[in-house]
Amino acid sequence: MKSWTSAAAVAMLCLLTAVRPSVAADEATLLRVFLWDGTSLVSYGEFARVADRVVFSMPTASAPNPALQLVNMLANRVDWERTNRYADAARAARYLATQAENDYVALSNAVAAALNDVAFTTDPARRLAIVESARKTLAEWPQDHFNYRISDVRQMLSVLDEAIADLRASAGGNRFDLSLVALAEPPALSEPLLPVPTPKEAIEQLLAVSQLTESAVDRRSLLAVVLVGLDRDAAALPGGWADAIRAKTTAAIDADLRVERSYQSMIRRLLSQADQRARNGDVLGVRRVLEGLQRHDAALGARRPDAMIGAIAVVEARLDAARRLRLARDRWALRAPVLRRYGTAIATALGIFRGLQEPLENIKELSGSTQGALALVQRRIERVLELIKEIVPPEECQAAHAILASAAHLADTAAEIRREATRSGDIARAWDASSAAAGALMLSARAKTEIQSLLRPPQLQ
Repeated sequence: MKSWTSAAAVAMLCLLTAVRPSVAADEATLLRVFLWDGTSLVSYGEFARVADRVVFSMPTASAPNPALQLVNMLANRVDWERTNRYADAARAARYLATQAENDYVALSNAVAAALNDVAFTTDPARRLAIVESARKTLAEWPQDHFNYRISDVRQMLSVLDEAIADLRASAGGNRFDLSLVALAEPPALSEPLLPVPTPKEAIEQLLAVSQLTESAVDRRSLLAVVLVGLDRDAAALPGGWADAIRAKTTAAIDADLRVERSYQSMIRRLLSQADQRARNGDVLGVRRVLEGLQRHDAALGARRPDAMIGAIAVVEARLDAARRLRLARDRWALRAPVLRRYGTAIATALGIFRGLQEPLENIKELSGSTQGALALVQRRIERVLELIKEIVPPEECQAAHAILASAAHLADTAAEIRREATRSGDIARAWDASSAAAGALMLSARAKTEIQSLLRPPQLQ
């Protein structure tokens, strides 16, 4: 056991102290999104794949801490096998240049602490368990840390394997776990890393993305960033190339704006037609608008898929509304004779209520009510309640009929409480009468509106 505490410990100490200074991590990892044509787009940091889209931030300039442009494109445009290989290589390179040495120091400290525990432990079984645990941690470390300093780790494993054998021998054991000595070879980087894009390459990538995006707003934003880059990096760009790109980009922006105006005008005009025809219950007319929308889109080159999706959804909603309105009007036409008979029958009760507007307002405002006026209200309301009781409303009018009945009861209550307040001189009761009168006026107006609405053909809301 003495050999372990001297020679092996010294060997381990030499390996654990061979630590190089680390590099600070101050920028995001530059990944690459490779397209099927072999070109690539720089992703500033990690990209995200969501459903059928890939989203990432692309630097717009070849400089530290560049302005970023959000890119949202179809995932099926991407060569994912190559993109993922490159991402693994870039992450490994970034890790090795920044955090690896710090993690190795933490590993070294953990192993050193374990060896220190062994030196102060007298129980052979406990000493063996400590060394085996340290060996397991050491063996698993490379695969989770991009195989950093794997040769040093392999040497330490060899020392620990010898120590484990000695400790088992001194404890009288002869078992040796072969799984303790296996350590995989580090995989070679399968995708070479590319340099940071030049100003010219950064502009070319922006132009490439502008051709891939389906959003007109995003496309114009990208082209505007191209113009900014041409001005900012003019000294680093080939003169003739920059002039040609500027002219091409400006022309593309102008053409895109013309297309935008054409789509806006077309969609606005057809949506107005769809709305008007839906209000008329013209189902076939709305259907023709939908067909015209698709026809005009094709004539314009189908260049605004986002705008068309929204416009088609609106027209389809108006088509559904027109169908519902048509059904409601057909049903109303079937029920119109019954509804009109009800309207005629209830007209007298509504007329009586109109005549009570002024006395009820007087009760509501506490502006003075004579005993004769209150008696008049109660006599007429009694007649309204008789009429309401005699009339059997059709199904459609039952709710409005019940509201009118509630208004009549409130009007009668308002007159009765106002009479009581007049006798007692109690202002609180006068306010109670006011509340009842206000309810009667509100409910009678609502009942009248609903009944009149039911007597007219249905309208689109």
